[in-house]
Amino acid sequence: MHLETPVSHDRPGGRRLPVTPLFVALLLATAVSAVASLAFGSEPLSVSGVVDVLRARLSGSKGADPTYDTIVWELRAPRVIMAVVVGAGLAMAGACMQTLVRNPLADPYLLGVSAGAGVGATFVIVIGAFSGLGIWALSFGALGGALLATALVFGISMWQGGITPLRLILTGVVMSAAFSSVSSFLVFFSADPRATQSVLFWLLGSLSGSVWQQILPSVIVVVLAIAILLALHSWLDALAAGADVAAGLGVPVRGLRIGLFVLTSVLVGVLVAVSGGIGFVGLVVPHLARIVVGALHRHVLPIAAVGGALFMLWVDVAARVVVRPQEIPLSVVTGLVGAPIFLLLLGRRHYTYSGGGE
Repeated sequence: MHLETPVSHDRPGGRRLPVTPLFVALLLATAVSAVASLAFGSEPLSVSGVVDVLRARLSGSKGADPTYDTIVWELRAPRVIMAVVVGAGLAMAGACMQTLVRNPLADPYLLGVSAGAGVGATFVIVIGAFSGLGIWALSFGALGGALLATALVFGISMWQGGITPLRLILTGVVMSAAFSSVSSFLVFFSADPRATQSVLFWLLGSLSGSVWQQILPSVIVVVLAIAILLALHSWLDALAAGADVAAGLGVPVRGLRIGLFVLTSVLVGVLVAVSGGIGFVGLVVPHLARIVVGALHRHVLPIAAVGGALFMLWVDVAARVVVRPQEIPLSVVTGLVGAPIFLLLLGRRHYTYSGGGE
């Protein structure tokens, strides 16, 4: 079945730019930006020195400056790759979430996943839970909290009568508030002021703790999520037009909603576990993608993924250099950049997710 049901807008389903050339251009821009971003940080490096390190590492030869090698390969390269993975994953999750709840203001954290991860991370930082896991302690705690939040939102929604857009939104908002209160309680009674600062910094997003060992699991989850969503693109188009339309076209609406809920929650949980809560990426980037290439998911998803990766690369660069040698949380940068962009988009385009809450 191949559907051409658009999600929105004033030119439904119409492509504004050719998708393939735009995708290739964004991909090249992301690759160039990834290399260039290795030169930025508390200690600026020359691009030629960065290229020498990459050439030596990728070819297996020696000769790169040891100081450059440590800074570029051990400290900056993991966070650059993680920025690409997190940006792509959050943008994809945002596009999926907006279709799932049929609301253009939805973002990947709508279901309380980020707040749940925050509780898990707070337990690790404040109480020292899972300390025996070493570098994995914080990620494990955050992922555990995210999966707990997912299970609670899912269970409550099903107990109340099944997964619907309105029920998911309301349950997610309530559970987010509850989990945030738990995190605040733990921080309030912490005797260590440094722990409080660490929790706040993590909740606002940071890639400073990225290490090579954490990259492969995140890459696998994001790639699998992208493949699954692209395979379901026609069903997503139908679901965006409404449950009745989708059911009439033979789409298993209930099963699709449950599958999208679980997929999005696991994806966001894994990303939050390695980067903290980063706002606006999953909200703004899908909007830009739909404006540029139209509403069909087979166009929106790849453009949003590459666009999110490119956006996150330069957000991370800004976080490193704006007040260097200090580093600012990523959500501060995404908020300052994303809020004006989103307001501009709201003024230029009207998004319509017609139909009721079911």
